[in-house]
Amino acid sequence: MSTVAESYLVGLIGDGITASLTPPMHEKEGREQGLHYLYRPVDVTALGYTGDQAQREAPRLLEYGRKLGFNAFNITHPFKQTIMAHLDEVDEDAANLGAVNTVVFSEGRSVGHNTDFSGYITGLRATLPGADLASVVQLGVGGAGSAVAYALLRAGARELVLIDLDADRATARAADLQEQFPGQRVGARHHDGLQEALAGATGFAHCTPVGMHQHPGMPVEAEWLRPGMWVSDVVYLPVDTELVLAARARGCAVVDGGTMAVSQAVDAFRLVTGRPADAGRMRGHFLELVAAQSAGKGA
Repeated sequence: MSTVAESYLVGLIGDGITASLTPPMHEKEGREQGLHYLYRPVDVTALGYTGDQAQREAPRLLEYGRKLGFNAFNITHPFKQTIMAHLDEVDEDAANLGAVNTVVFSEGRSVGHNTDFSGYITGLRATLPGADLASVVQLGVGGAGSAVAYALLRAGARELVLIDLDADRATARAADLQEQFPGQRVGARHHDGLQEALAGATGFAHCTPVGMHQHPGMPVEAEWLRPGMWVSDVVYLPVDTELVLAARARGCAVVDGGTMAVSQAVDAFRLVTGRPADAGRMRGHFLELVAAQSAGKGA
């Protein structure tokens, strides 16, 4: 008598996410583990919702999903903050971070988590287990940057300097994090001080769109990077950004943007299924998907 595999129905709620690589990553890992795992994007733009209407409809879509038997949803831009008010429970890290990217339905309750920050920590520790966190400079404190800054402090960074083109945003984020992590030093500097800040940094976390296919270029001058410092990038299209290539050439240890993208999916898969995902296998599939998408863009 054959055994019926467990089944999971998962969704992704966001704006402009029909081409997301997350659904195929989850589905393939589910198949590899013998699960019936169906993951579907729920794109508010494709549904005709924009602006304030999209913000009103996103929590309704989440609730419809719960009633229709979904096990979980990933949440992405622009709903990571606003969806929180509509959940039954939010775990401590997600509450501290002020953003949720994974909602799991358990015993009729919606529980919010954040695997952006946990995925960054997981990826950093797996790739660079000896990364020196004495003094880290981070460029960009927007959506991904907010999670990375929290992750760096949770990972034990003794000093974190935040830099953003919006100086007020960097200052506000630094003040919020300093209050949450009083035993560590968190500060903000003007963008003009980036080169000076990097001169004494043990690590550099890049969290802006610079380097993406649509925004090619380098966020810093290559000569500002020193052998012995580590560099991480959140950009993963392409995986080998100009920053990643320059950092390697300068002798820096590097964590590419695909690492965070895969690690957050690994953590979300575990939350949904209660099973550990094979990170190496998911990384391999992710790189296949990126290559296929890049080939399509170039065609």
